[in-house]
Amino acid sequence: MNNSHSFHVPVMGTGFTLDTPLKISQYGMDSVISLVDDILVEKLRKIYCLKYEIPYKEISDKIEDFRAKRITSYLNLVNALAEKKFEELKNATIEKGNELKEYFNMLPDTSSIKKEFDNLASKFNSKEITKWIKENLSMGSIDVNIMTKLDKENYKKKEKLPVEFNDAHAALRGYANSDLKSSIVFSAGMNPRLYSYIEKFEDFFPDEHGEIRKKIILKVSDYRSAFIQGKFLAKKGLWISEYRIESGLNCGGHAFATDGYLLGPVLEEFREKREELAQTLHEILAESLKAKDLIVPESILPIRITAQGGVGTAEEHQFLIDEYNLDSVGWGTPFLLVPEVTTVDDKTLSQLVEAREDDLHLSNISPLGVPFNSLKGNTQDMERMEKVIKGRPGSSCPKKFLVSNREFTENTICTASRQYQHLKLIELDEKELTREEHKIEFDKIVGKSCICVGLGTAAMISHKIDTKGQGEGVSICPGPNLAYFSKTVSLKEMIDHIYGRANVISRKDRPNMFVKELTLYIDYLRDKIKEASSSISAKQTKYFAKFIENLGEGIDYYQRLFGNMKSRFEGSKSTILNELEANKDAIRDLQDEVEHISEPAVMV
Repeated sequence: MNNSHSFHVPVMGTGFTLDTPLKISQYGMDSVISLVDDILVEKLRKIYCLKYEIPYKEISDKIEDFRAKRITSYLNLVNALAEKKFEELKNATIEKGNELKEYFNMLPDTSSIKKEFDNLASKFNSKEITKWIKENLSMGSIDVNIMTKLDKENYKKKEKLPVEFNDAHAALRGYANSDLKSSIVFSAGMNPRLYSYIEKFEDFFPDEHGEIRKKIILKVSDYRSAFIQGKFLAKKGLWISEYRIESGLNCGGHAFATDGYLLGPVLEEFREKREELAQTLHEILAESLKAKDLIVPESILPIRITAQGGVGTAEEHQFLIDEYNLDSVGWGTPFLLVPEVTTVDDKTLSQLVEAREDDLHLSNISPLGVPFNSLKGNTQDMERMEKVIKGRPGSSCPKKFLVSNREFTENTICTASRQYQHLKLIELDEKELTREEHKIEFDKIVGKSCICVGLGTAAMISHKIDTKGQGEGVSICPGPNLAYFSKTVSLKEMIDHIYGRANVISRKDRPNMFVKELTLYIDYLRDKIKEASSSISAKQTKYFAKFIENLGEGIDYYQRLFGNMKSRFEGSKSTILNELEANKDAIRDLQDEVEHISEPAVMV
């Protein structure tokens, strides 16, 4: 495992981090590639083969298992190119190696490797330094991400293919067959069938030294989910090497909101139960491996605990590491403003720079039916609205990665597609609704956006790839934290910001990440209560009560945490405590509202 840096760059969209490893892995920085869009993956492989004069042979969608083969080929190419860059960096002489100097300059000042290098460099024994560099420098991990729910069934000449050719299964196989020695991140919840398929590949099992060539990372938002999934996989002889805890709402992309469980208390539970989790899962793992007649590790395998979602200052970054014993902190959204790291087209980049709180919203545009963080006025939404105005709403659905609806058809189609929206609008017109009710339902139907295309378009525009047949509309999915970053910066500037050597935030009103998440949850709950209209069922009453209780417990936790703090957040501690108290009042108001509108339903 690479421990050069205390941060990682999470996956962003389908295309924004697709080639990020080629930009930063030589500096020891971990990043994550999305495996959703094999069409874009193949186009980008061609671009990089041409750029580096590597023979390219197209993997057509006419050949068997093309999705897995495209992914394997792209990952192998990225790995080979990244390793070449890293070797060139290591072989650079100390006098001429500017990139070598950058490698060490960007490391945190607390890094033991950085201190050793500075010590060696002061003695200036070139031969000794070169030998030390080759032995001690590590490349950033080239990790991959699969959204477990995106596991569409596939067909050949109208005949359904076996389950292993489903989208997520094929993506997993593509990674498993690659040269990478890294980790796969599973997000969006548990997919038992997909998890069972992992057993087919030996790289996911420990060897005689306890090493795992391809590790598993679970992205979770609470401890219970982590334990359930960890136990399920341990019974199959599979070890979770990292639990990546993400804020339910203060994040980019799809937002999987918890029932009011806030990030701080969730991290506290992981810290308290970390050893218990490892011990319990190790016992299950050992039994399973023994039953399979596979190598059983002599000791408990390591578990990394990391977190991401809304972190924006060096103070928050280091606090998370120290307070919760984290191994790394994810910085996603801020890196959208670092062209050296992510791939964003110029127009969208300008929109991101100008974006403020009101421009960033939790939308309902995703065909998955999951709230989706989006930027108002993005060019994909503009294209979508133009089609609505012309009376031809919906996408031609050129990629079909998000098809999941069988409401009108035997085979699944996407709710953002022209086909679905046409059929749904016919159904709507047959209902006897008021003009206002009709408009509300109409907007819900045509509001779904083709994000599986839009999230990859920025990469195509940036690499000058023809967008014919899909349009040039870009979907972008920053988290709310973007509002406080208002300029593009270099990689060095952002790293210095993360480690407290510089500050790229000019605004003075940025709330603490915990407070921001709390307000997002209160707004989310307020909207849910509003949706319930004038009366709510007993089931909804119970849900709201539990949600409010969890938020209340979260505030109590934060009040104790910041109230007892001695040497951190000195400049903002009183403001944080005041904001917590104000939010406690807001929760009481919501509780009164729930009790008021639930009384008739309860009496019945």
